[in-house]
Amino acid sequence: MTIKDEATASRRSGGYAKGRARRQQILDEAMTLFGEVGYRSASLRELAARVGISHPGLLHYFATKEALLLAVLERRDEIDSSTLDEDEGDGVAVLRRLVDIVELNARRRGVVELYAVLSAEATSSEHPAHDYFVARYAHTLCATTRAYRLAQERGQLKEGVDPDAAGPQLVALMDGLQLQWLLDGGRTDMTGIVRAQISAQLAVPL
Repeated sequence: MTIKDEATASRRSGGYAKGRARRQQILDEAMTLFGEVGYRSASLRELAARVGISHPGLLHYFATKEALLLAVLERRDEIDSSTLDEDEGDGVAVLRRLVDIVELNARRRGVVELYAVLSAEATSSEHPAHDYFVARYAHTLCATTRAYRLAQERGQLKEGVDPDAAGPQLVALMDGLQLQWLLDGGRTDMTGIVRAQISAQLAVPL
């Protein structure tokens, strides 16, 4: 490789890195904006202004608002990457990691706001994220219920606890606590309540 080729490669590498950083910045700002005002009310021009680029510049990264929304949702899932799937047959471990996620959420209000606002908006079948949230809830309910079943099979669940009821109840509890936590300025102890709920159902320490 000649010196000229090396210089060209270096410029390209720097350009790609700068582009990735800008894309990340857009997603982070979009996550905040969607959490503040919702997807429907959010303006791409407002987002561009927050990022410090022009509206056409923003469209270079995301051609449509729907494409941006889907990228934001994918970004949120990356943060919690496959927590419910890495159980290796250990239901109690999955339930323990759910408590860890609740504890993490207590330190990232923007992500919680985003989820609360978008999941409520997406109950409409016409919302671009409707299918995403339907699939996400189905997966979460299935994984949580399976965790309770695995615990039951190992004799780690208290007698009388029904996995098919405990799974949906836990998901509903976590979502409800997030709303309370947002409304009371973070005073609700989400982590403590979820930990107490699961601990009361288990025959072994959480």
